[in-house]
Parts: sequence; structure tokens; C-alpha cells
Amino acid sequence: MNQHQQLERLLREVEREMRALDLWQGSAPSPQALASTEPFCVDTLAFCEWVQWIMIPRFDMMVEQQQPLPTNSDIASMAEEAFKELNADTDPLLELIADIDRTLRALH
Repeated sequence: MNQHQQLERLLREVEREMRALDLWQGSAPSPQALASTEPFCVDTLAFCEWVQWIMIPRFDMMVEQQQPLPTNSDIASMAEEAFKELNADTDPLLELIADIDRTLRALH
């Protein structure tokens, strides 16, 4: 399995886990919220919103178009902080996000 395939598999697992934890939203944030230029859109989105509406779609597009993937990823650190505020068992989700970081770092 190449890195693009590995990333695709992890993205689907992240989505499944977020749905299981009821962290997946049915409607998108406003275009203004999605247009934030801050890292992780911290000024306009909750972390889980960023994962659903920014991270997953961007990575899906990169995988679909076989574009080069980023090689420096530390999404898990942000996830760890964001998940402290949630009243749910987010350990499996955090591990999946850490796997995404490891997959991207392994590219080079």
C-alpha cells in the first residue's frame, strides 16, 4: 500500500470514528468561517470542524489527484489539546490522527 492509499484509508477511519463519537456535522460552517487564514482555522472553527471541512477534503483531493503530500505534519498535537474539551473517549481518534502524521512524515 502506497502513502496515498494509506492516507485514504486513515481518512475514512477518522470519518467513521468521528461519526461514532457524534462529532460529524450535517451542515457546513459559513464560507467566511472556512476562509480563515489562521492555522487550523482556530479563530472560526472547532478542531473537529476543521478536520471535517478542511483537512479531510484537502487530503482527499490530493489523494485523488495523486498530488505530492505534505511531509511535515503535527496534527495530533492540536487534536490532543482540542480533545481535552470533549466528553468522549477520543483515544482511538487521536491515534488515527497520529497515524496520519506518521504516514505523512514517512514520505521522505
